[in-house]
Amino acid sequence: MSGPVHGTWEPAPAARWEDAFLSGNGRHGVMVFGDPNDDRVIVNHHTLVRPNGGEHARPPALAAELPALQDRLLSGDLTAAETFTDGRELQWVQPFHPAFRICLSGSTTEAREDYRREVDFTTGVCTAVRGAWQSEVFVSRADDVIVHRVTEPGLTTEVTLDHQLPGAPGTLSVGHGTVLTSEGALLTLRVRHPGSDRAYTGVTLAVVTGGRTRTSLPGIGIENAGALLLLTRVRRHNGEPDVLAEARALRALLPDSPDEDPYSVLLARHTALHRPAYLRAGLDLGGDGHERALPGSELVRRPKSAALLERLFAAGRYHLLSASGMLPPRLTGLWTGDWNTAWSGAFTTDANLNLQTSSAAAAALPEVTEAHAALVHGQVDHWRDNARAIFGARGVVAPAHTDGESGHVYHFSREYPLHLWTAGADWLLKPLVDHDDTWGERDPRTAALLAEVALFYEDFLTRTDDDGRLVVVPSYSPENRPANASWGTVNAAMDLSAARHALLTAARYHPDTPEAGRWRALADRLPPHRTNADGALAEWAAPGLADSYDHRHLSHLYGVWPLEEITPYDTPDLAAAAHRALELRGGENDSAHGHLHHALIAARLRDGARVAHALDQVLGGDFFHASLMSAHYPRRDVYNADAAHTLPAVLIEMLVQSTPDRLVLLPAVPETCPRGRLSGIRTRFGARLDLTWGPDGATAVLKPTRTLRVELRTSADDGDRAAQRLDLVAGEDHVLSLGAW
Repeated sequence: MSGPVHGTWEPAPAARWEDAFLSGNGRHGVMVFGDPNDDRVIVNHHTLVRPNGGEHARPPALAAELPALQDRLLSGDLTAAETFTDGRELQWVQPFHPAFRICLSGSTTEAREDYRREVDFTTGVCTAVRGAWQSEVFVSRADDVIVHRVTEPGLTTEVTLDHQLPGAPGTLSVGHGTVLTSEGALLTLRVRHPGSDRAYTGVTLAVVTGGRTRTSLPGIGIENAGALLLLTRVRRHNGEPDVLAEARALRALLPDSPDEDPYSVLLARHTALHRPAYLRAGLDLGGDGHERALPGSELVRRPKSAALLERLFAAGRYHLLSASGMLPPRLTGLWTGDWNTAWSGAFTTDANLNLQTSSAAAAALPEVTEAHAALVHGQVDHWRDNARAIFGARGVVAPAHTDGESGHVYHFSREYPLHLWTAGADWLLKPLVDHDDTWGERDPRTAALLAEVALFYEDFLTRTDDDGRLVVVPSYSPENRPANASWGTVNAAMDLSAARHALLTAARYHPDTPEAGRWRALADRLPPHRTNADGALAEWAAPGLADSYDHRHLSHLYGVWPLEEITPYDTPDLAAAAHRALELRGGENDSAHGHLHHALIAARLRDGARVAHALDQVLGGDFFHASLMSAHYPRRDVYNADAAHTLPAVLIEMLVQSTPDRLVLLPAVPETCPRGRLSGIRTRFGARLDLTWGPDGATAVLKPTRTLRVELRTSADDGDRAAQRLDLVAGEDHVLSLGAW
């Protein structure tokens, strides 16, 4: 093969839902098993969360008690924050759950050895073939519909919509409907949650070519047909659904002319949107041709393979794009086959969400950032409620967990006092700022929300230390605690970095306002980071708080990644302290997100060996299912999208980094990647970049959209004297030739 593979395949059907191939459009998602005798497709939708009272939960009303808490913490009471609560028990956000599975059973397909199932990343089509039988499934980005075509001479099968997936409550109210139509049939499944007016309904239009169609409750039976096309949507609703309107909408997707193939028409409309987005960026590491041809389940057993990194880069971009639309990816992306999703299948915003979407700007996936923005801006009113209720402040405070609906802070406990986390709004806005830098236009919604974050800090940062420096109190470093204190503390490094960045960024977005000067002055009064006795950047800047090194989160290194507060070029002493902190950090429970967060920070600190080690932990830890979706823990324990979606960002960051005024090439390339080509990367100063590297040197081609000067750094740099200046002109290609690196 001449290049990386844009898909993956298996020689047998999926036996577990975790191994099912995936397709999605950011609203609907499907998990495709590809079994000729039991063809199953699990249907998901971003809106499907199970009511548990969280939809009505409010943030704790604690503002009146805040001054007393601050007094106690500042006086040295190390456990004061443990009583800063309204006494409620820990309440999880509403859990994400699957809708149902589309089942085609009783096929006449004979047992054969020529079976193959595959997913094409360029189209999002999951195909399974055995002999004359073929099944094809995709989720249309253009028409928001699940399209499933099955062809076989004499096709005979039973079609049902089945809600009984693992963990489905027995108390659900379920109703089926089947009506024969001129096309074939209409199938409906309505599922209502107990004690609630909330329900969801699946509607499938079956278009049957030839043969005989009959009702076979709760589904339909098809005999001796030539082809079957299923168009499916699921809607969440209150009250009764308008099934007839849904049926009319599905029929309207069919072409008017009988000479046009409906499947081909639907696929063409979808691929016109999906294919260009997927193909914008790519990675070629010169993988071995034989390994590139292997099924995914065999390739993942070769953790040192360049072909594996190529395919995981491709799969990661494909799955990230497919999971992002009305919302960004959840902990499980857009997919689950079980009602009992770990951590509610929520959006965990204190690390996981930003890690999963971290390649969006550089890897040219603005669709992902738009989905991230939809989550953020859809919850601003709730963020304001949090600021008022907990801190008595104007502005906004973001939650550490959300189900995609409520942005209220209500998931917290003594061990996880997430209601004390004030850095969340800045952390969640950073990807939107990166997007603006990359594409050269400032979103007015981002500008307005940055101003609200700054207003919060104006009201919240009122306490000072003996030196007149502002104190962040209470303060919390997700999800860690000092070795000698409780979780709620003073001056966590992440909080300092977030406050400083939010204030300065708000001033940058509102340069000609009176507020800008106030915000800059407030940022200047924040204390610096502290280096501890081990020479490491301390997780808590307050003296006397001891570090707890063995933890999966690296919140205190927010200033290194994704911020540029700490760099080897501008703040070498702090960068050395941050590097020491990274060296001392343990892996704790081997969470995939911890390893890849470690790799992203190591790449910023130019440590290719540490990047390679973190990748080894993930690639050698059996984290990937045959679907190339990942797990949270080694040995494929707990279905989770962190590794799958974050890996492309790691591979990009070790090769290319950028800020609005700097380009860094080949900062942390592991020895296992001696050559390759990275194409279609977007920089934050508005240029497309293609990079080719090998043992003898490297070439970068820049295609700028702006005229400006940027600083160039390479792996051969040695101090400020090595920095070069690049003068870029909009519309003119700029070719850089680098020597051996």
